[in-house]
Amino acid sequence: MDILNALLVPLLDIKLLALIAAGTMAGIYIGAIPGLSVTMAVSILISFTFSWDVLPALSLMIGIFMGVYGGSRTAILLNIPGAPSAIATALDGYPMAQRGEAGEAIGVTTVMSFFGGLIGILVLAFAAPAVSDFAIRFQPRDFMLLAILGLLLVGSLSGESLVKGVFAGSLGLMIGSVGLDPLTMDQRFTFGSPSLMGGISFIAVMIGMFGVSEALMQLHTIKSEAVKQKISRIVPRFSTIRKHLPLSLQTSAIGVVVGALPGTGGDIAALMAYDHAKRVTKNPEVPFGKGAIEGLVAPETANNAAVGGAFIPMMTLGIPGDAVTAIMIGALFIHGLNPGPLLMVQQPDMFWFIVSALMIANCFMLLFGLTGIRLFVKVVELPRGLLIPLILLLSIVGAYAVNNRLGDVYWMLGFGVLGYFMRLYGYALGPVILGVILSRLLDDNWRRAIISEQESLPMLFKGILTSPLSATLLAGVVLILLSKTPLWRRIFRKRA
Repeated sequence: MDILNALLVPLLDIKLLALIAAGTMAGIYIGAIPGLSVTMAVSILISFTFSWDVLPALSLMIGIFMGVYGGSRTAILLNIPGAPSAIATALDGYPMAQRGEAGEAIGVTTVMSFFGGLIGILVLAFAAPAVSDFAIRFQPRDFMLLAILGLLLVGSLSGESLVKGVFAGSLGLMIGSVGLDPLTMDQRFTFGSPSLMGGISFIAVMIGMFGVSEALMQLHTIKSEAVKQKISRIVPRFSTIRKHLPLSLQTSAIGVVVGALPGTGGDIAALMAYDHAKRVTKNPEVPFGKGAIEGLVAPETANNAAVGGAFIPMMTLGIPGDAVTAIMIGALFIHGLNPGPLLMVQQPDMFWFIVSALMIANCFMLLFGLTGIRLFVKVVELPRGLLIPLILLLSIVGAYAVNNRLGDVYWMLGFGVLGYFMRLYGYALGPVILGVILSRLLDDNWRRAIISEQESLPMLFKGILTSPLSATLLAGVVLILLSKTPLWRRIFRKRA
């Protein structure tokens, strides 16, 4: 009965319900603006809500967090991911918009985001201890292997040329390494410039590569008329949902597990899910990268399932799963609560309140996500003389808003020009962003892993082989590497 009462608290209190709804709507529209992430919104909220009661403050923050889905809208309409987790969505969502199917693409991402969020919340409610026990077993060497697995996604994001994809991924790793060494504080690729010691803003790289390069490409291949969008149907057919249900269940599981790993998050989960979809989808109706529905289903279910996954270590261990839950832990401390095992034992009502608030926010996300689509898709139908300046304006605002630094705008414009020439000569941009995302995860955990084994490579390799988890991840790395060799492909084709 106590659990039921805790679950009903946000549903029966009109004030809490209104705060969750307002937060979800704000999260969707903030997430749709490049550079204005839900992480930034939640961090700003702390200064406004520290004097509130804990339940209203949490309700508003949870609603905004669930609005992470909003990043997919500009990814589909303008090829500018509103958030890092929407990078994979842009790969197939934008080609659909170019075919006049933006309404269908947004409808699919909304419904699948709801489904992924639902799976993540259910796992949080019924299997949080088991998932957190699995996540806590990850050692630095396991995170290192996970980052290597992520880097092997280059093959899925590189388009037709694997060599060009590897080059782009290596470029991303180098960009992500600019700044001070995380352990020794030595300067890397700074060339003596103080402004580079803090590194290059990942958001500036992402917006420049996708946003500015898209504006330049449209100037290069300018069309007389905008693409008219077909929005006769927004909610996807039940047959479409049923067809992709197995894939969505698989990618939701990826999202929950990756989201529960401290320091990862929905962006890595979405990219891994996209790669998984390419591997298991045998005969897509449309090729991946050209507007495949599977290319929307996989990342959107994974990044929203990662929301519930990120709450698992936060609630059970007091360890943040991503940047937003790290901020929320700080908010709980401000309100006199200590997230972790003691909170689960002493105040279980708080756990079930958060589960209920997440579920309600997920329903609001579905409701708000399916409204206003007809107005949104009008953006794509704007004349090119208005659309290109709009893309550039959003890019400049997004790059500046992260750190309020004019230097990030210059970097964004520079990477936009670089992205334009890369696209012109057939280089995919996805691997560059992948390299930047994974560079810090790989760098930090490689250092920690080698230091924990007394800087001995044989001891590190022995530790990997003797740990069931590490050995499993290593086997995954080896199998993916083998699958990319011509001999393996030849053998597989003969067996097929």
